[in-house]
Amino acid sequence: MRTIKLGTSNLEVPVLAVGCMRINQLDKAGAERFVQTALEAGANFFDHADIYGGGKCEEIFADAIHMSDDVREKIMLQSKCGIRQGQFDFSKEHILGSVDKILQRLRTDYLDVLLLHRPDALVEPEEVAEAFDQLASSGKVRHFGVSNQNPNQISLLKKFVKQPIVANQLQLSITNATMISNGINVNMENDSSINRDGSILDYCRLHDITIQPWSPFQFGFFEGVFLDNPKFPELNAQIDEIAKKYDVSNTTIAIAWLLRHPANMQPVTGTTNIERLKDCIRAAEIRLTREEWYAIYRAAGNILP
Repeated sequence: MRTIKLGTSNLEVPVLAVGCMRINQLDKAGAERFVQTALEAGANFFDHADIYGGGKCEEIFADAIHMSDDVREKIMLQSKCGIRQGQFDFSKEHILGSVDKILQRLRTDYLDVLLLHRPDALVEPEEVAEAFDQLASSGKVRHFGVSNQNPNQISLLKKFVKQPIVANQLQLSITNATMISNGINVNMENDSSINRDGSILDYCRLHDITIQPWSPFQFGFFEGVFLDNPKFPELNAQIDEIAKKYDVSNTTIAIAWLLRHPANMQPVTGTTNIERLKDCIRAAEIRLTREEWYAIYRAAGNILP
């Protein structure tokens, strides 16, 4: 598996993160096959969150991978905290308590990466800094990042937090590409020119923060997948044409489109289907041409100025 540096850290990570949000939908044997398939392909970076399955996903994963000290040395674990029932919570107490529970469920002493999950309107960055310092000094967390945050939110955090912010997990797919479109449509009077995220794509590139696209096959906010969807005939025709050229699936091309961007993103797969997971992993071997990338972008309904 091809690797990239995660942000400014010294952590070499696979270009794909294996998302475990739905692992609780598998039986024991299925979960074991899912994890083993990823490991055999070199996809040893696993993405979790304390809310996935109410924490059950982390427990199932630890069982499926047969967690031990030897296994732990061969994998990288990322989890997220901060979402509670009816609220977001970046308080020191909640962050520290959440990490302890995450470690217990994953049966490990440390996380390679901890992300703050969704912005908390009541965040006190001084508290976050204290929590990060305690987690870093105790060895419970080695690297830190955020999820769904804009440039000013990250800058506010960085004013107080000593540790580098190495990743920002953001929704991004071929059909949810506003962070790309507003950079193409600068100074234009159209919807695509609207800057909804404070130029987060450029900010992350400027500050060496790795973008981790989530829901890489979704359109809207969990409205469905665009692949093989009759709502997107032109897009699917274009993807299928390119997939045929490379002798891969349309799933592979959808991920390859994200990997072609020079920001060196690390897409998070969400599937628990083993064949689709293999298709996602194959994307690491493909580099779309500039013409192919733009053809897919336009086929999604994006008009170049």
